[in-house]
Amino acid sequence: MGQSNEKSSLLINHQDNKINKQSRGKWLNYTILSISGVIIFLLISYYNLYNNSDQNLLSNFTNFNPLPPIFKPSPTLPSQNQQQTFQLKHIYHHNVKTHNDIHRRLDITSEFIEINELNSNYEILSSKYSSKSPWNIQLPFKSQNVELMRLTDRSPDFIESYLEYARIHGSQAISKINLDWDKSIVESPNITDKETIITLALMSSNAYVEIPQTGDWRNVSWNNSISHGWDNDGLRGHIFVNDDNSTVVISFKGTSAAYISSSGSDDTVEQDRDNDNLLFSCCCARVGYLWKTVCDCYVNSYTCDQRCLERELYQKDKYYHAAMDVYRNVSSQYPNSNIWLTGHSLGGSLASLVGRTFGLPTVTFEAPGELLATKRLHLPFPPGLPDYMEGIWHFGHTADPIFMGVCNGASSSCSVAGYAMETQCHSGKQCVYDVVSDKGWHVNLLNHRIHTVIDDVLEAYNDTALCIKTPPCRDCFNWNFVTEDQTSSQTTTETSTTSLSSISATPTSEVPEKCKKWTWYGRCIEYEKH
Repeated sequence: MGQSNEKSSLLINHQDNKINKQSRGKWLNYTILSISGVIIFLLISYYNLYNNSDQNLLSNFTNFNPLPPIFKPSPTLPSQNQQQTFQLKHIYHHNVKTHNDIHRRLDITSEFIEINELNSNYEILSSKYSSKSPWNIQLPFKSQNVELMRLTDRSPDFIESYLEYARIHGSQAISKINLDWDKSIVESPNITDKETIITLALMSSNAYVEIPQTGDWRNVSWNNSISHGWDNDGLRGHIFVNDDNSTVVISFKGTSAAYISSSGSDDTVEQDRDNDNLLFSCCCARVGYLWKTVCDCYVNSYTCDQRCLERELYQKDKYYHAAMDVYRNVSSQYPNSNIWLTGHSLGGSLASLVGRTFGLPTVTFEAPGELLATKRLHLPFPPGLPDYMEGIWHFGHTADPIFMGVCNGASSSCSVAGYAMETQCHSGKQCVYDVVSDKGWHVNLLNHRIHTVIDDVLEAYNDTALCIKTPPCRDCFNWNFVTEDQTSSQTTTETSTTSLSSISATPTSEVPEKCKKWTWYGRCIEYEKH
């Protein structure tokens, strides 16, 4: 009897265990199916949300934050637009030096072209357009959409207040300011399209074209009484506009010198050279004791006053400030248009500086290294900027000593001509044609000319150069850049150690004199005290 009860209890327990196992198995299956269903539902919802295929789902999941796709498409993939054309519409001229308040605009109308007989002005732009007039030529282009990191507030008033603060207070104060940045999809030049790059190069060449003396120049600043000689120096910007006024290109004129621009015009040679030497030298063109410096920032052997350089670059009688004013007026004239920048040589570097300042797409040709000037001006750099979010492209070739940063040294062509081109580093991306390896060219200053670039490089290659991030680079590594506080402390130390009779820590050296008159070979023969 006891054995039968024991067997029956074992049988019951066995059946209960079997039932429990079956129940657990069913619940496990239900759980797996439920989880699978939830995962499938989330995947479908995520797919619809990411691809915007169902707008109703977006209203139901307003707080849903999908994960980024595993294979995110590159934001630089071009969204091609229909080919359009640009045409020259305006020319801006901004004076520098004494009359830096003069800023005038010339509208290029059909009446202006007809009066000056410019329809038959076949000033050669390139071999391809040898029968076209630069005054009425229509230049084709294609665009692409690029994601750029830009300042949230890019208004000229805010930017100028920021730069003025940087000029006064220096790097240490600027480093404590946290600027607001935005990612923007911006219509930009299609840098992979050969025709578009040639168009921008032709615009850069057009900026060198000699302007007729007759024309209705309009003041875009306050009125002034100067009527003669105002256009002998200063910065010039040629304004090209597309068919529907949606895109505007500012082309800044580069250095006026026959061996650089091919134009033969020498109207602004002196001012161009001074700005070249200020932007692209280590310290005011202090290459040697026989050189005429363009500012008074030199302290002693391979030592320069950093704050002094920063102030000089941002002076209103210098080209950078003039280029800022040109952009301010163009953006006011075309408030709803995309604005691009371009230029050759000095004009290209100025375009890059203004493009960096306002976050504008910029394409330059054979521009000298402008990274040093960019840092000295404290132009805004986005924190942790990815390579693909750069909007500045420098096109050049390996046989140009200015673009490659090797046109320096006592025997170089630049030094002989009075240009202290000591910088090599560029910001943004470099797009380099290796004509030395591909075509056997030799490095020569004549290869810097814009016509050579267009006819023998851009037209000769089947494809545009690959644009890559600039490699690590440092200019003026053998110079010591100090602040005013450091220079005054050095003077104090020298005074206290060399003068036994002095018991004060106040500097006793006289205020340095400023040169008023130079000889042709750079020696100062007349001084004035500050």
